[in-house]
Amino acid sequence: MKLSDIKHILRPDILTWIFPLLLIVPNIALCFTEHYGAAPSLANALMPAGIYLLLCSCSVNIGRTVLLCTPLSIYAAFQIVLLFLYGESIIAIDMFLNVATTNFGEATELLANLGTAICAVVILYLPPIVWSVILVTKHARASRLAIRKARLCGVAISVLGLCAIGMSYIGSEGYSVRRGIFPLNVADNTFQAINRYHATKAYPATSAPFTYSASSIHPDSEREVYVLIIGETCRADNWQLLGYSRNTTPRLSGRSDIVVFPHVLSESNTTHKSVPLLLSPLTAENFGDSIYITKSIFEAFNEAGFATAFLSNQQHNGSFIDFFSRQASHCRFIADEPMRNRYDAALLPMLQEFIASSNSEKCFIVLHTYGSHFNYRERYPENFRQFLPDDSDNASRHNREKLINAYDNSIVATDALIDETITTLEQLPDSVSAAMLFVPDHGEDIFDDGRDRFLHASPSPTYWQIHVPMVLWTSPAHRTAHPGLHDAAQANSHKNISSSRSVFDTMLSIAGINSPYARPFRAVTDSNFKEDPRVYLNDYNEGIALGRAGLHREDFDMLERKNISIR
Repeated sequence: MKLSDIKHILRPDILTWIFPLLLIVPNIALCFTEHYGAAPSLANALMPAGIYLLLCSCSVNIGRTVLLCTPLSIYAAFQIVLLFLYGESIIAIDMFLNVATTNFGEATELLANLGTAICAVVILYLPPIVWSVILVTKHARASRLAIRKARLCGVAISVLGLCAIGMSYIGSEGYSVRRGIFPLNVADNTFQAINRYHATKAYPATSAPFTYSASSIHPDSEREVYVLIIGETCRADNWQLLGYSRNTTPRLSGRSDIVVFPHVLSESNTTHKSVPLLLSPLTAENFGDSIYITKSIFEAFNEAGFATAFLSNQQHNGSFIDFFSRQASHCRFIADEPMRNRYDAALLPMLQEFIASSNSEKCFIVLHTYGSHFNYRERYPENFRQFLPDDSDNASRHNREKLINAYDNSIVATDALIDETITTLEQLPDSVSAAMLFVPDHGEDIFDDGRDRFLHASPSPTYWQIHVPMVLWTSPAHRTAHPGLHDAAQANSHKNISSSRSVFDTMLSIAGINSPYARPFRAVTDSNFKEDPRVYLNDYNEGIALGRAGLHREDFDMLERKNISIR
């Protein structure tokens, strides 16, 4: 190619038209991935296209204009990567918060499997930036004629976009420009994420006056040890105990003293929301208003005279989990300690040490595992490689068999952790009242259907992201001292349960703790347990009916197949 040809291709006039076309790529994609309707789809495509043309025609110095619009390029690139990963939805508030609360290891594991998407956005959006730098350094300007044509087209398309917006407000119930047009909706989500981030940082001050006014109804002389295990990315469908064909829970399947709950759904598919829901009396309906002023379950147990501990195999991330953990009398994040790739089994000696060294007759411990978080192969040692091959670094549908093998191996490791925790409690003196409750934060997509969804924390959930297992064990001494709780749990085991709103009250029920915040009818150990309507905590921190949370036909089919009600 001749130098003159290259100069012709790099003319400033061409960039005036090319750049708006590149910026509109995610808008066009969203018209196909979202269920906007005709008028909202036209508004989402036309209005930004017109504005982009007007921006590019505001000055003959098109190179400078494009460089000033770099944030728009970043939004577009981020949106394309998100669509590649989840197949739908705009960049959510939670996505920005996940970026802020994800540790370096998790981020690199994910980015390593987004090579195609990252290459695509680099090819799309890096050349215009380089092109603009060249134009600026060469003092190249677009022609007045090109600017005038772009401006006229921008005005015409913007007018059509305004008409489409008007039609959307008339014909589409609940339509909002703020939520319906990219990148305005993503810019709004950015500001909301920033506000939530700062509100979270202020949590110690805003929650300081909170108290549960909690007290124990159990005798002071009764020794009690209660353990709550919070799993990570653990979906119910891969549990042998819940009908899975593979032997993924060999130890728990051999036990007759546990209660298994097959119809449990989480109200969030993100760790930074689901764990605080498990560790507080909050639900999807009041999370957004009350999370900044409410203390965790540790405060209730502290007030009731318990020694409390939070033992985690995850890293500090600046979320509410960090703040809640500090409310325990003992807190330890072993993933932050200088040892490479600790497995969840490392939590067991710490659990045993805390119980043995505690001066209190009453102990409450939370184990926060790393469970089945991707990369699955790194979550278990060699002796748990039951299903092979399991070298699952490449996340793709073609590699699904290896991914499932590795994921199932991680469930086998979780099964062992739960069983060994129970064994630890069984080895206490016969007079000790003890109990263990296991529940994960959320599930996971692993290329389960034609949507090719993978991982969790997507802007809209799937069946596999919210259906989770739950297991309860109580000691003979606890069943003798507090008759009825274990029987009630068995009677409630096949009811529709929300882990997000049941765990807090179940633990208080087991421990005999009274509080104005306790809702006994939400405890699975209560004979008057009440099935609440299924709700989901969406990206805007609104508790909405699960049926309106963005589930697809495939999700409803799976829920029906598992006899799980969404009402």
